[in-house]
Amino acid sequence: MSTIHWTEDHTRRSARWHSESAAPLPRRTVVADDRTKADDAYRQACEGTALLWQGDFHNARQLLQAMGRRIDRKKPSPSTSSSESFHLHRRATSHRARVLGKLLVLLDDDYRLALRRAPDVRQACLEAYGPSREPIAVSLRELLGVIGAHQWRLKGVDVPALGTRIHPHYGVFAPVRAEYVDLVAHTPLSAAMRNRPAGSTAFDLGTGTGVLAAVLAHRGVQHVVATDISPRALACARENVHRLGLTDRIEVTGPGLFPEGRADLIVCNPPWLPARPTGPVEQGVYDPDSTMLHSFLAGLPAHLRPGGEGWLILSDLAEHLGLRTRRHLLDAIRAAHLRVVEKIDTKPRHPRADDATDPLHTARSAETTSLWRLTP
Repeated sequence: MSTIHWTEDHTRRSARWHSESAAPLPRRTVVADDRTKADDAYRQACEGTALLWQGDFHNARQLLQAMGRRIDRKKPSPSTSSSESFHLHRRATSHRARVLGKLLVLLDDDYRLALRRAPDVRQACLEAYGPSREPIAVSLRELLGVIGAHQWRLKGVDVPALGTRIHPHYGVFAPVRAEYVDLVAHTPLSAAMRNRPAGSTAFDLGTGTGVLAAVLAHRGVQHVVATDISPRALACARENVHRLGLTDRIEVTGPGLFPEGRADLIVCNPPWLPARPTGPVEQGVYDPDSTMLHSFLAGLPAHLRPGGEGWLILSDLAEHLGLRTRRHLLDAIRAAHLRVVEKIDTKPRHPRADDATDPLHTARSAETTSLWRLTP
């Protein structure tokens, strides 16, 4: 286990280091409190020194914001291409996370945060980290994400296609982009599905919160098998399936991609960008080397029933960013001995598509999300 060490009141202390994004152990840790100046905190964080906060909780949040403003003052150089813009954006995002991640807090062995005016974070940490065993040091930035995820889990995300809410867990991609859900909700089912109303089967690969599995069951599919490689996603999907009263129609299994057997319909909404994620939440967005996309295409023919279809839901944002070409996708489809029956397009409706201040605005404004109907 990684352990951080610091000196407090002339006493050497230590705690286990925990980072969901696998951030490396700080080289040095010092105590910080309400007297710490933002310039000093920023300088030390840039040098690799972690600051273990011992002051007021709200002051810690203000210090984190002040450090963020100092990062934002250094504007990246203008880029000449969308691909360069993406890589500069990722580099800036990584730098921001690395520097802001140096402001730490200590959680007791029951996840209590012993700071003035600190909220009760015990339930939020239990949901994100599991049962507590000993005191741990975490970045304040990560803890704020854990708190936000707990609030999302309680409130849920409205899904108009279901007429109800889906409740995401920490580290599981939330269904905040309605366009891909609506594509699955409104694309006509194949003749094979319509001709087998009492025995239709669908697979939802990479189910996440279980939202697409629920949409398929809502449309009348009698048996849906939902899979994921993430234990967190499997637990989240099972909870949502139970909450929606669909346990008799949806089976959540894994970890893995394809379940055993064959289906009339196999749906997959893989991460859209072929890049490496830096944390659990990004795993729903970034897929290194398009591994999940290629695995889905390669395994599809062997898992479809006669007359069955595969539905690939994919944004072309990677193409606009120069990370993948349309030829690359079409070649991968042909290499899997698949043919395209139809491609149904829709435009994104999320706020970032219209945000001119977004460094990737040019690519986002041109983005199209498509449902590719594939058969062997």
